[in-house]
Amino acid sequence: MEMILSGITEAIQLLVSGDALVFDAAWRSIWVSTTAVLIATILGISIGTLLARRRFLGRGLLVTLFRGLMGVPTVLIGLIGYALLARQGPLGTLELLYTPWGIVLGEVILAVPIITSLTHGGIKNLDRRIPETARMLGAGPVQRWKTYLSEARLPIILAILTAFARCFTELGIAMMVGGNLKFKTRTLSTSTTLETARGEFSRAVAMSLILLAIAICITVVIALVSREDES
Repeated sequence: MEMILSGITEAIQLLVSGDALVFDAAWRSIWVSTTAVLIATILGISIGTLLARRRFLGRGLLVTLFRGLMGVPTVLIGLIGYALLARQGPLGTLELLYTPWGIVLGEVILAVPIITSLTHGGIKNLDRRIPETARMLGAGPVQRWKTYLSEARLPIILAILTAFARCFTELGIAMMVGGNLKFKTRTLSTSTTLETARGEFSRAVAMSLILLAIAICITVVIALVSREDES
C-alpha cells in the first residue's frame, strides 16, 4: 500500500513538473488516436450507411464480418500490421513500420469495424418514414445521406467515442507496429508497460493517471449523449 501511495505522490509531481517522457507519450497518444479515428470515421460512416440503405449480394455477410471484427484482439491487428509493413511485406516500400503513421494505420483497422457496425445499426433502426419522406420531397442521394446522418447522429457520436477510447488505450498495435521507440513511437500504453518493467513505478502511474483521466472524460461524454438520446 505504501508503494502505491508513494507512486501516486511521485506521479503527481512528475505531471506538475511536466516530465518530458510522460507528456511526449501523452501527446503522441492523443494525435495518433485522433488521426486514426478521423480517417476511420470517414470510412466507417460511408460503409455503415451503404450497408444500411443498399441491398446487394453479400451484404449480410459483410455486416456479420464487421461485427465480428469489433472484438478482434489488438495484438492480432498488430501482427497483421507488422506483416503488411515489414520490409518484405506488401506495404514495405512505404517504410511505415516503427513510425507513428504505422500505428495510425493499425488503429484505423481497429476503429473502422466499430464505427461501421454502430453506424449501420443506428441508420438501419431509423423510422421508415424518414427515408420515404426524403424521397417524396425530392431529396437527392447526398441530401438523403445527410438526413440519415442527422437523424442517427447520437449513435454515430457514440460509435466515434467508443472507437477513440479503444484506440487510445490499446497496446498491441502500438507495441508491435510502433516498436515503442523513445520520443518517436511511444504511447501512454506502451510507455506504462515499459516503465513498470524497468521499475519506474511513479512514471508508469503518471501515465496511467492520464489514461484514466481520458477514459473518464469519454465515459462522461457517452453518458451525457446517451441521456440526451433518452430525453
